Amino acid sequence: MNIGNITLPERPLFLAPMEDVTDIGFRMLCKRFGAQMVYTEFVSAEALVRSIKSTVSKLTVCDEERPVGIQIYGRDAEAMVEAARIVEDQAHPDIIDINFGCPVKKVASKGAGAGMLQDIPKLLDITRQVVNAVKTPVTVKTRLGWSNERIVMGNNPSEPYLISNPDPDTGIITDLAERLQDCGIQALTIHGRTRSQMYTGNADWSLIGEVKRNPRIHIPIIGNGDITSLQQADEAFDKYGVDAVMIGRATFGCPWFFSSRQLSLDEKIDVLLEQLRINVERLDEYRGILHTRRHLAATPVFKGIPDFRQTRIAMLRADTVKELTSIMEEVRERLKGIPSQKG
Repeated sequence: MNIGNITLPERPLFLAPMEDVTDIGFRMLCKRFGAQMVYTEFVSAEALVRSIKSTVSKLTVCDEERPVGIQIYGRDAEAMVEAARIVEDQAHPDIIDINFGCPVKKVASKGAGAGMLQDIPKLLDITRQVVNAVKTPVTVKTRLGWSNERIVMGNNPSEPYLISNPDPDTGIITDLAERLQDCGIQALTIHGRTRSQMYTGNADWSLIGEVKRNPRIHIPIIGNGDITSLQQADEAFDKYGVDAVMIGRATFGCPWFFSSRQLSLDEKIDVLLEQLRINVERLDEYRGILHTRRHLAATPVFKGIPDFRQTRIAMLRADTVKELTSIMEEVRERLKGIPSQKG
């Protein structure tokens, strides 16, 4: 599988770009455990153009995590183009990904992320301009559509029209994928839900497979949604023929998700402590702890420990590396006394 000049192994697994999740420590560990491609957190084009410090800091990548993608989002073509150029010049990522899939209200309601699915001509124009502005391969991540109503692209891509009372299983993506390919993108990631679904219900991979089977599609198609195990990823490859599978929520607090080897609970705690060390070294103590605490809150390692509530609160309130490490070591000792505990 190739994305531009990037060669990847067959059936690769990607770490999805996720706000407040895919910090540098987490990406490096996911890479070590087998993720073939990792992505940064979302980068706001407008904030990057305005040189907002917290946004610029998201451009920090290192060679150990390559190939790495940086994902940008926005609603203004000029800002998106300028942001793409800044990303290329400052971070030199292997891929620049455009986010047309984020469903959260504060993004979509402003016309960015999945909100762009309500204005297909603008979506295509932004894509085309970004592709033409940079030399780095440009990819897109999107959803099946805005809702279960079907937007058909027609002969004139600037004049899509809406079919009322459509088949509820039909989405926009089967039409949109070709248009995005025509804009020059070099891979397309599809999350198997519409924006109106948010994260409810089950991801519909049948439409992802339909896009992949389209004989006119020649770019890699990456499937995303509800993959919670390596076995499910293998089944998605087999059933839908996708070129890669992207995993998101199942990796929270589990950078070892990509490993075929089952880690012990002791090893998993070592990994979480290493993530803390990497984040503090690469960011600073305050932000490093803040990022790591989010993973500690989500990791399954601590699930099922009796009377763990107060320890969890202390862990999430710790504000020094020494304090947080001490709590984690106490938890390690408690886990040794629970033979049946799994994480």
